[in-house]
Amino acid sequence: MPFPSDAPTFVPRRGFLDYLHSYVSHFRINPRCNTAVESAYRDEESGKWHIKAKKADLNVHEEYVAKFLVVATGENSKGFIPEVSGLDSFGGEFFHSSKYENGQKYKGKAVLVVGCGNSGMEIAYDLSNWGVRTSIVARSPVHVLTTNIVYIGMRLLSYGVPCNIVDFIVVLLSRLKHGDISNYGFPRPTRGPFYIKQSVGRTPTIDVGAVEKIRRKEVQVNVKFTYKTSS
Repeated sequence: MPFPSDAPTFVPRRGFLDYLHSYVSHFRINPRCNTAVESAYRDEESGKWHIKAKKADLNVHEEYVAKFLVVATGENSKGFIPEVSGLDSFGGEFFHSSKYENGQKYKGKAVLVVGCGNSGMEIAYDLSNWGVRTSIVARSPVHVLTTNIVYIGMRLLSYGVPCNIVDFIVVLLSRLKHGDISNYGFPRPTRGPFYIKQSVGRTPTIDVGAVEKIRRKEVQVNVKFTYKTSS
């Protein structure tokens, strides 16, 4: 089911939600909410999947049989808070980015955003818009692109252009757009963004305006902050 013909290339949140509602209505889909899949296996003889699930609110088990099984839990379904020295005695508030709503209640306060991926950069941008004294940690090298640059890269890949050439083009476009982001505390990876995505699954950061905030020093970059990623 395609998007409406008048939909923009990059559909905003409201438009995407409207599309999902239309999709559900058009195909008469009845989502099973509050239901957790406990197991799934494929019967080789029948060629069908057998899925066991549990409705959390009713404590009822259900079993589904289907020809196809789509696992769509997303790439970042579980939040992770790293070990940070002194965090256990920190007197302020801290939480994972998945719990963030907006920066209204932090107006006039100082907030440190740990991580310069998509969530971190978007949150830093939003906090700054709310008048929060915002700093962000840039620990690892990162590619910062725009939606248009990513779109160009994906189109080139769909035409069969080799990944290394696509990476060269999108990095060049990023440099033309943002300049040398290492000047702001963001070292660029040695490998290209699409190579990294294909090889390790890490998505490049899509700038929504945070780079300009950093350029104007409305968001400070902290490059000396360190933490453990595992115990």
